[in-house]
Amino acid sequence: MRLFKNYNNNRMAKQFALIAFSLLTGLAAQDVCAQTNINGTTNTFVTTAVPFLRISPDARAGAMGDAGIATSADPNAQYWNVAKMPFNDNNYGISMTYTPWLKDLVPDIFLAYLSGYAKFGKDNSQAVSVSMRYFSLGNINYTDQLGNSIGTGMPREYSFDAGYSRKLSEFFSAGVTMRYIYSAIASGVSYIPGGSDYSPGKAIAADAGLYYVKKHDIDGIKSNTFSFGAVVSNLGSKISYNSTRKDFIPMNLGIGAAYTSQVDEYNSITFALDLNKLLVPLLNNGDTQLSIVNGITNSFKTGDQVKEIDASLGAEYWYQKTIAFRAGYFYEDKDNGDRQYITCGLGVKYNVFQLNASYLVPQGTGTTRNPLSNTLRFSLIFAFDKIERPAEDDSKDE
Repeated sequence: MRLFKNYNNNRMAKQFALIAFSLLTGLAAQDVCAQTNINGTTNTFVTTAVPFLRISPDARAGAMGDAGIATSADPNAQYWNVAKMPFNDNNYGISMTYTPWLKDLVPDIFLAYLSGYAKFGKDNSQAVSVSMRYFSLGNINYTDQLGNSIGTGMPREYSFDAGYSRKLSEFFSAGVTMRYIYSAIASGVSYIPGGSDYSPGKAIAADAGLYYVKKHDIDGIKSNTFSFGAVVSNLGSKISYNSTRKDFIPMNLGIGAAYTSQVDEYNSITFALDLNKLLVPLLNNGDTQLSIVNGITNSFKTGDQVKEIDASLGAEYWYQKTIAFRAGYFYEDKDNGDRQYITCGLGVKYNVFQLNASYLVPQGTGTTRNPLSNTLRFSLIFAFDKIERPAEDDSKDE
């Protein structure tokens, strides 16, 4: 579900949650491809179920305009491009992220993310990785179309991932991830007026990624690094909340490029660009009967293909590999959701620990204020190598 710019208080935010639930369960009178905003305007763009799968859970990329497909590897590569995992500098890593979501609208929505990896094999050229995302929608009082209360609950969604990746050459790698998705968007409501029994939605999906990185040394200290990535994510089954309807999950095609210049012994700078497009069609008359394959094929036939591409542009500066300054810009066409925002953030690295924080700069005022304004993300990364057993001192036996 795309997020609009037209909500500026808690009541409207809760109404949005109810509208989202109605659309996802197939109870709305309007078509999926033509949704009416609170201010009466109409947008036509691609929508999916479980949109939390496309919320960036990484503070580093969050500070770079949500660009992360081709940037250097860290434990959060599990989300952006699992193929990057074997290129991590360390053999093991863990990352934890907390993100208050729609902070300007409601106080109790958040995304929590935990990921980790371990490298193994000859020259540590392979990696296994796991992660979990948990998205809480806070407390909601549910009402029917007449305003009658039908229950209260705490909607929540989560996913579990397991990935495998390996280097295919010194510069090239590939990886796959399997995902289980659970969505209880109407927790606390056992019956929906109209005769449809509600049940939590479940789905399985997979990611597949490729990554290429080439470093050009200049004088032993200075260097230029070029990297490219491509990933198909959330490729999987539809999800259903009742017996009458199934909806596409946010299948996505992303490509990215990054350039890093090691200016001298102390300074380096990275520029990154990601382009993303949902592999979901603009549904015609609410038709949700398309197969997964036909849905992907039709995603390139329906709607305006150029307008359906989101762009993320980011920059990262490191001083002595200890402190980082980041900035970025995210662009989405006004006819495709109209999310446009500037981001910034910091990173601090000490020994095996790294702390990242990102901030989404407020934009607009009143009813045009971006609901994502003031979004904060905090990530803690712990990366380390295998502890070698110290060699025994034979001199003690002499």
